[in-house]
Amino acid sequence: MSSNITLLRGLEPAATEQEIYAAALQYVRTVGGVSGLSTTTKAAVDKAVTAIAAATTQLLADLPDRPALAPTEPPLRRVAAGDAAE
Repeated sequence: MSSNITLLRGLEPAATEQEIYAAALQYVRTVGGVSGLSTTTKAAVDKAVTAIAAATTQLLADLPDRPALAPTEPPLRRVAAGDAAE
């Protein structure tokens, strides 16, 4: 399980809902120590991811623009770029 959280501020174009959701899910799984979803963990994880994604969306909207672009692209963009190159 990765403990690296994706930098979403300063992306061009701005982070998508899907990228924010993926980052929130990564955060919840790391902090909660949940590597896979089961019937006993799904509701709690879904609730936390929804709350964190909403807070992240608000945070990104409230912060001023970064003076420079983010140094790396989120994993979803790297995958999409790889698929487009094939």
